[in-house]
Amino acid sequence: MDVLGNLLDGFAHALSLQNLLLAVLGVTAGTLVGVLPGLGPATTIALLLPLTFVFDPVGAFVMFAGIYYGGMYGGSTTAILLNIPGETASIPTTLEGYPMARRGRAGAALATAAIGSFVAGTISTVVITFLAPGMSNIAKLIQPAEYFSIMVLAFVTVTSLMGDSIVRGLSSLLLGLTIGMVGIDQMTGQPRFAFGLPELYEGLSVVALAVGLFAVAEAVATAASRNRPAQAPVTVDGRIGMTRDDWRRSWKPWLRGTAFGLPIGSLPAGGAELPTFLSYNVEKRLSRHKEEFGQGAIEGVAGPEAANNAAFSGVLVPLLTLGIPTSATASMLLIAFQIYDVQPGPRLFDQQPVLVWTLIASLYLGNVMLLLLNLPLIRVWVKLLSVPAALLTAAILAFATLGVYSISQSVFEVLVAYGFGLLGWVLHRARYPVAPLILGAVLGPLMEVQFRRALAFSEGDPSVFVTRPVSLAILLVAAACLIGPAIVRARARTSVPSA
Repeated sequence: MDVLGNLLDGFAHALSLQNLLLAVLGVTAGTLVGVLPGLGPATTIALLLPLTFVFDPVGAFVMFAGIYYGGMYGGSTTAILLNIPGETASIPTTLEGYPMARRGRAGAALATAAIGSFVAGTISTVVITFLAPGMSNIAKLIQPAEYFSIMVLAFVTVTSLMGDSIVRGLSSLLLGLTIGMVGIDQMTGQPRFAFGLPELYEGLSVVALAVGLFAVAEAVATAASRNRPAQAPVTVDGRIGMTRDDWRRSWKPWLRGTAFGLPIGSLPAGGAELPTFLSYNVEKRLSRHKEEFGQGAIEGVAGPEAANNAAFSGVLVPLLTLGIPTSATASMLLIAFQIYDVQPGPRLFDQQPVLVWTLIASLYLGNVMLLLLNLPLIRVWVKLLSVPAALLTAAILAFATLGVYSISQSVFEVLVAYGFGLLGWVLHRARYPVAPLILGAVLGPLMEVQFRRALAFSEGDPSVFVTRPVSLAILLVAAACLIGPAIVRARARTSVPSA
């Protein structure tokens, strides 16, 4: 009953006129930016993050929940109509959504993506409502050694699943950890990697880092590819909706996708890539219309889209209860919390009950608004896909510059954002994943604190990480996640017969 009472209190705050307007604004702005080609959820959130800073923390997170859902949905539109996934997890949607659009069924593909996201988001939010407080109570029992091991596991799994090379992933992670060490050491008071610049004593701004790596880097990439022929979006003709047969073929994939996405996304080592690909493969295996796969099977859109949305909702569990982001998008949420001097973790539900329960209530509202607003406005979003690349680049850079400067009133921070933008573009060209870098930069300082606390409690004995059973088990899982993919790739290479 405490959960229901707290949730009702959250709705009481979220349903105020101001917060309802902020939720509508967040969903609209998130979809508006997220639907543009190449801008995934993480880029959308990074670009719109500064818009939330003019409101109080509760109002800001209500708007942020809308941006979160709007940015997620916007990526499915480009995947279906342009064959451009906003992120890796949207690739399965392109495999069937784009062929459906080419066959004149773009309206059905967009509808099943929207309704599937709504179903998965609603189920996931209900589970989060009742699971997160219990997880928070369990997390209070975790000691610094276990926290450190959990963070290592999160780093390793995200690094090993991102990209096609573990070496590149670890290199990106190491760079992020190094960036996170810039500034005054919290225990010794000595500057690290500051190079005598007073502007670096407080560390590199995570907002400048996020905006640079995602928004500015995307603008640079768009400008660099200006000579490539633009791909025209598929037009949406006829009725936007689903037939009775579409409903019959979609509702089970929605539920199965949710069943894949929510538990995997809720793990400290979770993510959206694995459940979406699993969902696609399962739907392909179970479908009675196997001959349609590759030609536009609606199950191949319904299942992965539900899994994607459920996984994105699931990442809130480790973020709210442990303070650990398990994806680049979740890192944006952690940055928003840090800006308001709020640290997610075991004490969040006790220290900030109004904020956290209003946030959970706003997830319900954002999910409903996403469905009510976006289905009627699909034709409007489609028109945005024809925005010229030059205007898109200029708009991204303008928003990024104004956003960073409005927070810090510092030209130095703007230059930092542009520097990270160039770095992000270079990493993308060299096929280095950016997600491990942003996770390392945001989570690295927290991991260092837990590492030092564990050593302080054990009087400097480093064996504390392996003598505590839970910590040892987590580290063994991390080692398996790091070594396992390398072994699989090695065996795959040796099994290929030589010519």
